[in-house]
Amino acid sequence: MSALSPSEREAVEAFRRDVVEPSMTKLVLVDFWAEWCGPCKQLSPVLEKIAADYADKGVILAKIDVDKNQFIASQFQVRSIPTVYAMFQGQPVADLSQVRSESQYRQMLDEILQQLPIQSEAGDAEAELEPLLAMAEEVLGQGDAERALTIYTQLADMAPGHPVVTAGLARALVQLGRTEEAQAALDSLPEDTAKAPEVERARAALTLATETAPVDDLAGLRAEVEADPSNMEKRYELAGGLMAAGDREGAADMLLAMIAEDKAWNEGAARERLLKLFEVVGLEDPWVSAQRRKLSAILFG
Repeated sequence: MSALSPSEREAVEAFRRDVVEPSMTKLVLVDFWAEWCGPCKQLSPVLEKIAADYADKGVILAKIDVDKNQFIASQFQVRSIPTVYAMFQGQPVADLSQVRSESQYRQMLDEILQQLPIQSEAGDAEAELEPLLAMAEEVLGQGDAERALTIYTQLADMAPGHPVVTAGLARALVQLGRTEEAQAALDSLPEDTAKAPEVERARAALTLATETAPVDDLAGLRAEVEADPSNMEKRYELAGGLMAAGDREGAADMLLAMIAEDKAWNEGAARERLLKLFEVVGLEDPWVSAQRRKLSAILFG
């Protein structure tokens, strides 16, 4: 093998500096292009936008002019342009040459990033937030909404617009009876986060809070229900009062009994309220799993 010429050595050194070294911790999109290439010029703004949007996820763009870097292009066996490779730790991990649209690039990058240990600002920030979010969730679960709100507010300063943080903040506000502020917090989130489980859970909590109200004389209402068990309206009201008082066990028992007696009452209102309660508590919670088994036994037993 013949020795490299000075220009080839320079090209190799530039490639090592601009592509190989960054790829040790980042995902590098390597775009082989040329000034005379029309499709290259059409693709260029797409790649630049993608690289900018994914920068905090550890993606960078490196452009290789094949006319000025024929040796590098030959090493990658580039036979047509544009050719685009994704590189990690000095090795190509994906050939993206057939991808053209922004949506396709996003889909491919999302798949690649899930499989590789890419260092990124977003990943570092998530790692920093994770234990604090767990602490806030634990405090909120213990019923200390004021303290939870303080923690979530601090987290919101660290990560403005973070859907999980905002959802937690909203749930704390709901527990404190500050439903309008909770609604405003959820409304501030972009549409693409609306289906996130944490956001749906917060919306369920808000809906439930606006549908249920504290009962001044809970004992009196309970006595009315015991005196006339056939009064479904009163039983439904009592279930709401128990929820508002934080007695999820009592509320669930009441609603399950109502469903067992008349599944279709008020267009299935008892079941809908019970499902909302499940969402608020959290669908992965062991208590919810136990209650869902009871509901299934009633509905399908």
